[in-house]
Amino acid sequence: MPRARITPEEALAFHREPHPGKWEVQPTKPMTTQRDLSLAYSPGVAHPCLAIRDDPGLAYDLTNKGNLVAVISNGTAVLGLGNLGALASKPVMEGKSVLFKRFADINSIDLELATEDVDAFCNAVRLLGPSFGGINLEDIKAPECFVIESRLKEEMDIPVFHDDQHGTAVICAAGLINALHLTGKDLKDCRIVLNGAGAAGIACIELLKSMGADPANCITCDTKGVIYQGRTDGMNQWKSAHAVKTDLRTLEEAMQGADVFLGVSAKGAVTPEMVASMARDPVIFAMANPDPEITPEEAQAVRPDAIVATGRSDYPNQVNNVLGFPYLFRGALDIRARAINDEMKIACAEALAALAREDVPDEVAMAYGRKLAFGRDYIIPTPFDPRLIHRTPPAVAAAGMRTGTARREIPDLDAYAAQLRQRMDPTASVLRGIHARARAAQATIIFAEGDDPRALRAAVNYQRGGFGKALVVGRESDVRAKLTAEGLADAVGEIEVVNAANTPHLETYKEFLYKRLQRRGFDQEDIHRLAARDRHVFASLMLAHGHGEGMVTGATRKSAHVMDQIGKVFDVDLASGAVGITAVLHRGRIVLIADTLVQEWPEERDLALIARRGAQVARDLGLTPRVAFLSFSTFGHPVSERATKMHMAPRVLDEEGADFEYEGEMTVDVALNPGAAKAYPFSRLTGPANVLVMPARHSASISVKLLQEMAGATVIGPILAGVDRPIQLCSTVATANDILNMGLLAAAQVDRQGQLL
Repeated sequence: MPRARITPEEALAFHREPHPGKWEVQPTKPMTTQRDLSLAYSPGVAHPCLAIRDDPGLAYDLTNKGNLVAVISNGTAVLGLGNLGALASKPVMEGKSVLFKRFADINSIDLELATEDVDAFCNAVRLLGPSFGGINLEDIKAPECFVIESRLKEEMDIPVFHDDQHGTAVICAAGLINALHLTGKDLKDCRIVLNGAGAAGIACIELLKSMGADPANCITCDTKGVIYQGRTDGMNQWKSAHAVKTDLRTLEEAMQGADVFLGVSAKGAVTPEMVASMARDPVIFAMANPDPEITPEEAQAVRPDAIVATGRSDYPNQVNNVLGFPYLFRGALDIRARAINDEMKIACAEALAALAREDVPDEVAMAYGRKLAFGRDYIIPTPFDPRLIHRTPPAVAAAGMRTGTARREIPDLDAYAAQLRQRMDPTASVLRGIHARARAAQATIIFAEGDDPRALRAAVNYQRGGFGKALVVGRESDVRAKLTAEGLADAVGEIEVVNAANTPHLETYKEFLYKRLQRRGFDQEDIHRLAARDRHVFASLMLAHGHGEGMVTGATRKSAHVMDQIGKVFDVDLASGAVGITAVLHRGRIVLIADTLVQEWPEERDLALIARRGAQVARDLGLTPRVAFLSFSTFGHPVSERATKMHMAPRVLDEEGADFEYEGEMTVDVALNPGAAKAYPFSRLTGPANVLVMPARHSASISVKLLQEMAGATVIGPILAGVDRPIQLCSTVATANDILNMGLLAAAQVDRQGQLL
């Protein structure tokens, strides 16, 4: 499967548009009236201030301190790029902040300190202590990082955690637990060789020793060879703590008979000969980034019995820090911990290891496009396993309470786990599943609007993302000029441009179209104009003849016009089973709204078909469908002729024996708000609806646009369901990323040996 390619232009555009940077601040309280402002600021704010003065612990209850982490760096060791300075490190720290939110629902602020002076750095962070529930140190070079973390842990009463050290160590430990489980070895008996005595390497070996590894069996190496007792060259106090009494002097000598190799060093540091000299069932964690000390292919070519992990996502067993730090901090914040200690880190590692040994949920397999099962190629959970949020933090919290670092006890860890399960954004898994299925399909997608820069960028990103082939309908000169203007001149030779002038199939297309339209008032000249000059029709003809597997259009013309043009090639009316479903994603919720595209005023049987199509789209997105037929009345009150069809539609589904939850008619608050739904205990819906069937196309369209404009919701669609080819329509306000998502959705629909889902 091709690897994704990220260009500088794409990365810069991602960070620049539609707003600079990667996060923003939003209030959690209403700020609309004068009373709101008086409560939020003066005079109302005086009361929580006085309460915190009298009881500092109330800061966790009255402010955001308890769910706020600072990501702090001075930019002296940025992502393997070296000392870029504080300002240039900001994109990385912003990224770390959004990972906290994405994976553990932790608010985070990035702070870049323009100093390399240890005292100045420590003083600045220490003075910020009252603001935060925890400090995540990042990208600080060794050995200063050791001094900084040690001092801040002593001086501050909140967790201080250098992720470059301990994050890597925790995930490494989790993987090693399972690797030794598979090989039948015991950590205390293993000979361990570490190459790379920087921050991450030393943290790895220290954590393993605290877990029971015998210090005498742990050999640490750096660029000058083995760190042995008596060595003076290139030494410091942190390296000296791991010096051993040995005659070994080189990495090659140390590797002979070793059970475990841990690499946090450089590409090519390990040779196949070194791997061949290791003990039976060698465990090799080659974690150098971006290229490992030795690749899994190279290691397993000489030792098929080797278990190999790397830091890369395109190999099995990725040692990825995002498996650790969000959940460590989640557990620590929720017990209001004073520190993150070794016991909490070990608990995190053990929880991760235990999770990898369990059966992997179907949604994880779907997201990765393959079945995952515990074994030599799966010893570490995937970062997108939805169980991480409710399995790891409780283990961390329990360890913190057990070891006395907690200010707050969690009496019921099972209830805590249930709360955590509800915190996470389900929309991320939906989009991830679409991406994974699209990547597995490797479909050829037609981007019909090659005259629009957004569509061109989406096509380039689709192909460079490794999802398959993009075909752009347009003139070569126009496409070249627009790509160049977008800073994508290097993509001109990558994207295939198709038009009536360069296709050998135009006459075939015209013959097909004439047969469809000759009794609808179209003559031969009309047919030529449609096939040769209208991009929507031309792209539809390509798709109908198998010259592409999916199609995306609609960004340049209103949907009614686009549907009319597509309808000249495909049957896209309700009589043929076509329905438009729009996915709306907002603040961790996803609802499908139907019909937003096809049927102007559906009757009850039409509404039942719309519900069926919506339920199928929900399932394709990995959701369990719960359908609500919406109206301004609920279960017959108030009585209205216009609500009758919404009342009757569920009866049609009753007759048909539909295999999903459905109910109606009901108002939108009863459909979505559990509190409002409690007034109707007889309702067949077991939770908030996620498929909303509207009374008419205009109400569906108004609802989508209102949510998009007023609430800032993300809109995917309309998704054209019930057509025998994947055709996806974008809105005229779609961004390049929106168009890409529609292309991925079309590709996902041709998964499973090219069969339409």
